[in-house]
Parts: sequence; C-alpha cells; structure tokens
Amino acid sequence: MTVNKVEVLIEALPYIKKFAGKTFVIKYGGSIMENEKSKLAFIEDVALLKLVGINVVIVHGGGKKISEMLAVMNIPVAFKNGLRVTDKATAEIVEMVLSGKINKEITGELCKHGLSAIGISGRDGSLLKAKKVYAIDGDQKVDIGFVGEITSVNKELINNLIDDGYVPVVSPVAEDDAGNVYNVNADYVAESISSSIKAEKLILLSDIKGLYKDVKDEATFISSIKVDEVRKLIEQGAIDGGMIPKMDCCIKAIEEGTKDVHLIDGRVTHSLLIEIFTNAGNGTMIKR
Repeated sequence: MTVNKVEVLIEALPYIKKFAGKTFVIKYGGSIMENEKSKLAFIEDVALLKLVGINVVIVHGGGKKISEMLAVMNIPVAFKNGLRVTDKATAEIVEMVLSGKINKEITGELCKHGLSAIGISGRDGSLLKAKKVYAIDGDQKVDIGFVGEITSVNKELINNLIDDGYVPVVSPVAEDDAGNVYNVNADYVAESISSSIKAEKLILLSDIKGLYKDVKDEATFISSIKVDEVRKLIEQGAIDGGMIPKMDCCIKAIEEGTKDVHLIDGRVTHSLLIEIFTNAGNGTMIKR
C-alpha cells in the first residue's frame, strides 16, 4: 500500500467514527443513472458506507427512462413549469418504470455487492402519502394530472428496515387516501424521508457540482454555506431558475430536522466518498 493510500485512510478515519450508526438519505438521479462507470462508482460508494456502519436510504429518479418508455408507447411527453404533465396513461408508465425496472436494477446491484437492499415503492406499506399539486401560470392554477407532493411519511417502516440491516431503495411514487397514484419529484421525496427520520445527512446526487456566487466563475464555488446565506443568494439573484426549488427543498430539510444537506456532482467518480470522508470534499454542504 502506498503512502498516499495510507494518508487517505487516515484522513477518512475520524469521519468513519463520527458517522457510524448515523443515517444518510441519498437522492440518486441525473445523467449518472445512464453512465455505467458512474453507476458502478455509486453502488461501490454505498456499499462502503454501509460496511463502515453508516445506514443508507436511497431515493431514485428516472425521468429519462420514463420519457424513453413513453416514446415507445407513443404517449406524448409534455411539461409545465418543469413538471411532467401526467395523465392516467402516463401515470401507469411512470409507476411501471420507477417501481419496476429502475428500482429493481439498483436493488439488484447493491445485493450483488453483499448488501441487504430492498426495493420499495412509496405505495408499499403506505410509506408515502401525497396530494395533488398544480402548476402555476401567472395567477392561474394549471391541472397537470397525477403529480403530487408528499403529505406524510411512514417513518416507522423506514426505521424498521434500517434497524433490520436493510438498505431501502425508494421509488418516488405515492398515493392519496382515495388510492390515486401520483408521480412525485424525487428531491422532495428524499427531503420528506430525511426530515421524518431526522437523518444525519441528505445528499442530492445529480449533474451539478454545487452552488456558486457567480455560476460563470469557477472561482466563486461555495463548499460550505448556511441556510440564511442561501436565502440571501436567492434574493440577490445568484441562485435562480431550477435551482430555487432545489434550494427550497434543502432549506426545508434542515428546518425540519436533517442535520446537513450536500449537493454533489455524481458524474465525478466516487464523489460521494470524497465529499463524506475527506477534509476538502467536492460539493456544497448546506448547514443550519
């Protein structure tokens, strides 16, 4: 073993001690789900986290595969304010792709690495309850079909699975009390689960490195920031567009009990381990 490898292990040791027995909720999404090298690195990272005593809950997306399947089925794809318009036929395809193909692929890969992973839908055991949401167009509400937001989480189910040694892999599908099935943004599902179980960390793994004071200037990258400072950047316009709802999600997670939130670029190989077990990290950590 080289000196550099030994130094890496020594640097990781205090973090391993600190987080052993704690729970991380990880949202897994973006183009990394389509890249074989990135997918393998993610599975390996989760396996290592679990093997050093860290509990892991995974919430996955799958927008690209949903769109591909809808194209095969000749079902039109439409979005309104960033939300997928989801009629009855689309909702059935969404559930099939998310809770079937994608969920079981992730679960199977984790099991191949020796973990006790279990794939569950938000409908299983009434894990996730939701209500219908509308897109906003000016001062008008627009009906976009079976798109929902989380109203409650069955935290006992998640905690029981964790206590029994499982890695829950959750597809972002939920239902209301009348049995209507909803497609829910995976970021918000991860936030809801993290908040309900008071997770040590919520980690959003996607195609962005993190936050910048100026997105055009790499030198302004922010490695650590507090919630109040995030709000100021939104007010100043430094954070805008699609990053605003993501930041709202991060702020809500911290305000409702999650200790820290991390934004990580999953396209960087083993970015999860680098962020958690090194002093420098490679993403943005949002703190209370």
